[in-house]
Amino acid sequence: MPEPITSAANPRIRNIIKLETNSRERRLQNVFIIEGYREIFRALISGIEISELYVCHDLDKQGRGEELKMLDGEITIFEVGLAAFNRIAYREGSDGLIAIAIPRKLSLEDLKLSANPLILIVESVEKPGNLGAIMRTADAAGIDAVIICDPITDIYNPNTIRSGVGCVFTRQIVSTTSKEALLWLKMKGIAIYAAALSNTAVNYHQTDFCKPVAVVMGTEATGLSDEWLENADSQIIIPMKGIADSLNVSTSAAILIFEAIRQREQQ
Repeated sequence: MPEPITSAANPRIRNIIKLETNSRERRLQNVFIIEGYREIFRALISGIEISELYVCHDLDKQGRGEELKMLDGEITIFEVGLAAFNRIAYREGSDGLIAIAIPRKLSLEDLKLSANPLILIVESVEKPGNLGAIMRTADAAGIDAVIICDPITDIYNPNTIRSGVGCVFTRQIVSTTSKEALLWLKMKGIAIYAAALSNTAVNYHQTDFCKPVAVVMGTEATGLSDEWLENADSQIIIPMKGIADSLNVSTSAAILIFEAIRQREQQ
């Protein structure tokens, strides 16, 4: 094991801080940061390659760093003193584990679909917390894939990983353009259901989710682009009974996806 890191000025500590706060730096180095045993464990069992693990024994009271090492003997472990680790911990109540991982880059052609695929598509999602919550829904429902079109936020933003409790790693996820996603869906014969606040949108309860379907969500501020609305097989809506005219995008995605699961299970 390398020498323990005790100084917050150590180059490795300074680099981790850069990776946590700068998406450009993550892209340049082709790595990202994961904090916490649960998230690192889920990354490992999902096939994410982890190159380095930083362990603070003052916080890792249960010795879980060693457990993670047993899952992948190729990981290089660095012991970090408490003061130095506190500089890189970005969550309250840290368990003393931070990993550097290599992103898994899938294309649309790489996706492995079931015989009756259910896909969630989000266009230009803005908030890392929303994307993380969407990935939790995708994992809970066991859908085929999540496609992020024209992304604004980084899939591997630390806040996405944290809010998604590691579910960013458990489903197939692709980042692409709306144009490419539309062409791929048409080629695969997958129906496009676009969530929209329009007078022509159909109540989601009256929509058939039992065939191959992609549910498409837009931003909370502006909704879906015309490109999706004009090419959708159907526009669908969650009726509002109160004064609010819309829901949080992650909440709306969960409602629509689990309605699809309900219908399919009753077939």
